[in-house]
Amino acid sequence: MAHVIDERLANLGVILPAAPAPAANYLPYILSGNQLLIAGQAAVVDGKHLFVGRLGAEVSVADGRQAAQRAAINVLAQVKAACFGDWNKLTRCLRICGYLNATPAFAEHPQVLDGASDFLVAALGDAGKHVRTVLGASSLRSSTAVVIDAVFEVRIDVSNCF
Repeated sequence: MAHVIDERLANLGVILPAAPAPAANYLPYILSGNQLLIAGQAAVVDGKHLFVGRLGAEVSVADGRQAAQRAAINVLAQVKAACFGDWNKLTRCLRICGYLNATPAFAEHPQVLDGASDFLVAALGDAGKHVRTVLGASSLRSSTAVVIDAVFEVRIDVSNCF
């Protein structure tokens, strides 16, 4: 599966960045059994938030979709780091949750989170299909438009990690 994911990412024109460092006092990911929990990721490149503002005001649905996709790219960067660069350790994406910085009247949450869902399926194939939740929020860190957290199923032997 490793070469297939790398090939799919290349075909999508995506180069995964180094896994972003946490923005505060938390872990970017944690492994519990065969579940890999990824902390919230935003559309950040080189430490800069790409989409700032509220959906329904300063940020369009199209830009929100792009923000969700970029956040999902950062999610996959964390997955790759947690799997020690070996995509063969990844079984599947189980769940994503999207948090949207949105106005009270904004109602197009699913269309925005489709940017992440569509990307994960394009990058991972059937292993990218997942359940999801999307919520509107009155604000998010650094006024970013979208934050996504995720849960993946992996095959990692942690006995050799410590």
